[in-house]
Amino acid sequence: MRNFAYLLGDPGTKAAAVIDPSFDARELQRIAEAEGYRIEYVFVTHEHRDHWADLPRLLDDTAAKVVAHRLSPLKKDVAVSDGDIVHVGEIAVKAVHTPGHTADSTCYVARSKVWTGDTLFIGECGRVDLPGGSAEQLWHSFFEKLVLLPDDLVVFPGHDYGPKAFDSLGNQKRTNYTLRPRSREEFVRFMAEP
Repeated sequence: MRNFAYLLGDPGTKAAAVIDPSFDARELQRIAEAEGYRIEYVFVTHEHRDHWADLPRLLDDTAAKVVAHRLSPLKKDVAVSDGDIVHVGEIAVKAVHTPGHTADSTCYVARSKVWTGDTLFIGECGRVDLPGGSAEQLWHSFFEKLVLLPDDLVVFPGHDYGPKAFDSLGNQKRTNYTLRPRSREEFVRFMAEP
């Protein structure tokens, strides 16, 4: 399914977090260990299993705490809401609740980066036709939250579905056809098209 999983680390404190451990986070664990980092948190962008399948094994190997939106059905240690901050060492990670793909979809912003899960891909966006999906909610997430974030943020999506692995949010605002300005009604119709 070409999932991405990410490792975020604070070089000063050597605290680290995995974002969306997907199917196999062992390579991220190896990198963390080789660089002397401790995985203290696991951030989950949304409830779909392909983004957290390796979570039970990862938790057995580490003392990490699970961070997910309060609406997530996953067992979590830290339930976040929109705007909440979780510190990974000295790195402040801000939760931005972006429902639409799922009710619990959450992007995480830290150090000029945004991890978007299945809310926003490079050149595309997540589906809204699965249980819990809502085109109307995705419109609010796009046009009342994501497009207001700084252009220089680097977008790290949940899947490798685009022409490149990552891109600036500013370039996505200019080139991603799903972010083209539309009224809520137009967007709902657009998302219903085949």
